[in-house]
Amino acid sequence: MIWITAGLAFLLLQVLVIIFLEFRQPAKALAWLLVLIMLPLAGLVMYFFIERRYPGSRRRHREEQLIPTSSGQEEVKEEWHEICQVCPRVDRKLLQLLSRFPAPSKMSKFNKNRILTNGQATFEAILKAMETAVHHIHLDYYIFREQGIGEQFAERMIKKAKDGVEVRLLYDGIGSHQLSKGFIERLQRYGVETGCFSPPWLSLFANKINYRNHRKIVVIDGRIGFFGGINVGDEYLGKDPKLGFWRDTHVQIEGEAVYSLQETFMADWKHVTGKKLAGKPYFPEVSQHSIEWVQIVAGGPDGYREVIQASVMACITAAKHSIRIATPYFIPDRAIISALKLATLSGVKVTILLPAIPDSRVIYWASRSYIKELLQAGVRFYYYAKGFLHAKVTLIDDCICSVGTANMDMRSYFKNFEINALFFDPQTISRLQNDFDKDLADSKEITYESYLERPFKDKVKEVAAHLVSPLF
Repeated sequence: MIWITAGLAFLLLQVLVIIFLEFRQPAKALAWLLVLIMLPLAGLVMYFFIERRYPGSRRRHREEQLIPTSSGQEEVKEEWHEICQVCPRVDRKLLQLLSRFPAPSKMSKFNKNRILTNGQATFEAILKAMETAVHHIHLDYYIFREQGIGEQFAERMIKKAKDGVEVRLLYDGIGSHQLSKGFIERLQRYGVETGCFSPPWLSLFANKINYRNHRKIVVIDGRIGFFGGINVGDEYLGKDPKLGFWRDTHVQIEGEAVYSLQETFMADWKHVTGKKLAGKPYFPEVSQHSIEWVQIVAGGPDGYREVIQASVMACITAAKHSIRIATPYFIPDRAIISALKLATLSGVKVTILLPAIPDSRVIYWASRSYIKELLQAGVRFYYYAKGFLHAKVTLIDDCICSVGTANMDMRSYFKNFEINALFFDPQTISRLQNDFDKDLADSKEITYESYLERPFKDKVKEVAAHLVSPLF
């Protein structure tokens, strides 16, 4: 009896610890309590290793509170005026909010954008740009595989390093855990500098295992930049037999916005290697012939402002006619759910495109569990059936769109280091709208009636996945 009482008391203590630390996020607290019930003690150990606040975030919070929000307001208003001339329907309050995001999330004017919609086009464009490099090549990837297309990247990096170009490769310790020691040593032997973001064992004991660098950034000579959903791997070429055709969205950009990509890479590089990169060659003068407004939005758990989520929320609430979302993982928090429901109830047409073929079963069932509530509010859902949909695109009316590395899930908003971009250029928006329309043509709508008729076993899977979804 004494042992039972002691055990229950200890379990109650663990429950109180979870509630005290996670009371601001009830869904996450509930998920961890379920883990704790199933795995007493072990669950608490897992919590402290996985869910601890990112080191340094409290300090960053205090620093950002000291940033004045009124500096440069006249210049910002001039930017608003110019953007509104390009796209009269863009909301001024939305621009005011976006302009106050901290660096490197800056608006820039002189840019030239190119949308890439598959792995073949993306890899060809990046390898071609790498060949033109004369000063530096910077690569920052969540997943980098050494076989197939990865070998082509390695050969190009080695070749340029031999030519005297500075070549740096940054890869995530979890996403790129299959990279062999021999592959990295080979790159280093020929002059390529490498860095591993949070190696698994080190990050585990430093309470960083759950915080990953999910960015995909390439910067060539500070002139050309690439970012979006495509990592380096043959699956992005459609060579995974389980997933088949891989539908994604990547961006090639030239101009001022590359500076923000460069700053983001340099911050990641310093964080991993301790080496600071600086100098004019990393930020060359850009052409002012092409005017396409872009705002790079870089977010991560090292700061208190969840700028990725804030930008998505701001865009959703500013919508007047339509919201179109393509995302492979749909695990929104209550704020996003409420915003989407309110938008639909106010007359905005909301369309969400998800993959019919999952690359992760648990996330697939968790995503399905959020559909019913939104279907009831009038949101329309479609399953992309041509292959695997990995694009991360949000289109608001015909005046603004978001493209990048962040999924519409809580991990991207609160755990991962991500990078998105907001586009205001009508031609870029029109191209992305056309791509969305083509994807819809290859999709099947999920009606409320068909959703209710799903098998009982599917409902069980959805409930189970939903309960733990805040942990993903």
